Amino acid sequence: MTDRYAVIGNPIAHSLSPRLHAEFARQCGQDIRYEAILAPADGFADAVQAFRRAGGKGVNVTVPFKVAALELADRHSERARMARAVNTLKFDDDGIFGDNTDGVGLVTDIRDRLGVDIDGRRVLVLGAGGAARGVVLPLLEAGASSLIIANRTPERAVELIAPYGVRAGLHAGGFGMLGKHEFDIVINATSASLSDQGLPLPSGVFAAGSLAYDMVYGKGTTRFLADASAQGAALCCDGLGMLVAQAAESFRLWRGVMPDIAPVMAMMQHA
Repeated sequence: MTDRYAVIGNPIAHSLSPRLHAEFARQCGQDIRYEAILAPADGFADAVQAFRRAGGKGVNVTVPFKVAALELADRHSERARMARAVNTLKFDDDGIFGDNTDGVGLVTDIRDRLGVDIDGRRVLVLGAGGAARGVVLPLLEAGASSLIIANRTPERAVELIAPYGVRAGLHAGGFGMLGKHEFDIVINATSASLSDQGLPLPSGVFAAGSLAYDMVYGKGTTRFLADASAQGAALCCDGLGMLVAQAAESFRLWRGVMPDIAPVMAMMQHA
């Protein structure tokens, strides 16, 4: 019997997840059907439970419901608990299990596809919203020697790292704290690129040979990537690879098999 999965969000029509999971299923010989569900702003839990009652096996969760998904889940992975956000729900006999695959998707794309080692590198994450929440623990686990979270509202950045306690090299604050620091990897987790806005980065942020990574995808060379290139970043990349890799990790959680990301990424880039 065909197993059903879905992505739930608002808006949702733009989602590439149905295409990604259809390709993963074809590649891995899995009999699944994957759909997109538009949930009302105040109706996320009802939409999930209705899908589950109809025989659904799991869902991906996108904006603005990742915190609501954390609250809905009965059990959580460590990375979801630390992120305080969930992007993948799995239904089983014990209830609803919540995971967050965003960070592992980012790390996989940076390390495996781009060939940039995170271990021992100085990493800067811009933004302290939902996109940033899921990446802190995976970046630390990947061995970043320092991890700085910078946000226009410093208090939000400080609140984001609070669950991690005092850790050497982990700091948070406003853009003004960056001063004369330079970084090997700079990740834009803000929504600025969606509206072509710049970010108040001081000169000298990008170290020689650095990577500039924008989580936004499908926008071509964003303002962030253009500014990064002008300031000396050696490699500039958007977030399409992160999207594919986090989806693959969700598929593995549900189906117990890991898709080969490379051909799917090539297909998406061609499309």
